Amino acid sequence: MNRGYPDPVSQTTSRVYVARLAGTEVFDPQGDPVGKVRDVVVAMRSGRAPLALGLVIEVPPRRRIFMPMSRITSIEPGQVISTGKVDLQRFRQRENELLSIAELLDRKVTLSSDNTTVVIGDLAMEWQSRTRDWHVTRVFVRKLSTGFRRYGEGLTVDWNQLNEFGQQTEAQAVDNLMEQYAELRAADLANVLRELPDARRLDVARELDDERLADVLEELPEDDRVELVQQLGIERVVDVVEEMDPDDAADLLKELPETAAQEIIEALEPEDAEDLKRLLSYGDYTAGGMMTTEPVLLPPDATVAEALARVRNPEIPPSLASQVYVVRSPLETPTGKYLGVAHFQRLLREPPSTLVSAVIDKDLEPVGPLSPLSTVARYFATYNLVALPVVDEAGRLLGAVTVDDLVDHMLPEDWRQTDEEEVQYGS
Repeated sequence: MNRGYPDPVSQTTSRVYVARLAGTEVFDPQGDPVGKVRDVVVAMRSGRAPLALGLVIEVPPRRRIFMPMSRITSIEPGQVISTGKVDLQRFRQRENELLSIAELLDRKVTLSSDNTTVVIGDLAMEWQSRTRDWHVTRVFVRKLSTGFRRYGEGLTVDWNQLNEFGQQTEAQAVDNLMEQYAELRAADLANVLRELPDARRLDVARELDDERLADVLEELPEDDRVELVQQLGIERVVDVVEEMDPDDAADLLKELPETAAQEIIEALEPEDAEDLKRLLSYGDYTAGGMMTTEPVLLPPDATVAEALARVRNPEIPPSLASQVYVVRSPLETPTGKYLGVAHFQRLLREPPSTLVSAVIDKDLEPVGPLSPLSTVARYFATYNLVALPVVDEAGRLLGAVTVDDLVDHMLPEDWRQTDEEEVQYGS
């Protein structure tokens, strides 16, 4: 969605709008992809146009690095060409640096001509052939509206026509920032939040809807997750926890101070609270501590057509949608007697009217909730599983461990923030 912002132009005119640059692919001289542009780092200078220092590039796996503007050989619509050398050391923002998209967009400033308050919507940087630098020379702004629309007229002005440009003077909106992040996956957005200044991170988190924020919290490292949750307030956290997968919600509660966790549990719906209490009673590295309490459940008289309709739900993770667990009533965990599992591929090969009880796999032995991580891992490796049922001593289904939760527990606790060694592409 353009929202009326000026479109980027090619390097032939030597001007590039940074908000339109976000998400652009970066290539090396051979045409191989390096990563995607996520931001532009600028330095404010007294009495002179801000200097564009370089680009923040996201390279696999979700690492943000700094690429100096001197390494950029071409900027055109849809692509940025670099020299090929890439330092994979994680980007660290310095004290005198500002992130154009994360910190300057949505900032309120005033026009020096008449002190009208405007909001920054985009920045234009231009190539200076004499100094061989990129300078921020023009700024696209919108006036505030007094009607139903939040913003009014848009105009482009020279950078020096704005008072307080580069200075944070009051609470800042996140409209433009949210537009930049709208298409990011939860894991990528979590990575973005880690790099934002504390205040902006909280601003963005508050603007995310409950479901989106729940997904993002599940992807954040423990320390960042706890810090953010403690800043959000109990009412918002309760709403978000209700949107989280039960096993992830339990992990979060274990990380919080005991009093805060208890306050959240007491504010939850009784059914949700009971699920979490049960999960919290198991150790982290047991089947019970890793499982989700919301697998796909069906009674033995359900048909293959019903089973396929259930797993077709896009909100069910692929690992859970790979199997349907057939149980006797009640059809909520802890269920009635566990009868077996119907694999998705088997369901596809059967007539729609066939009963699921006729196609269940009874050879796959479930594990108990106290089974250690090593036992669960051996099951997955031996039988090439993506999910594994967990039952109690009475044969009732308690939940299922999925392969993503298994891998998450097998990796080091700080795997989301571990820095890889410095690497170079090209020569």
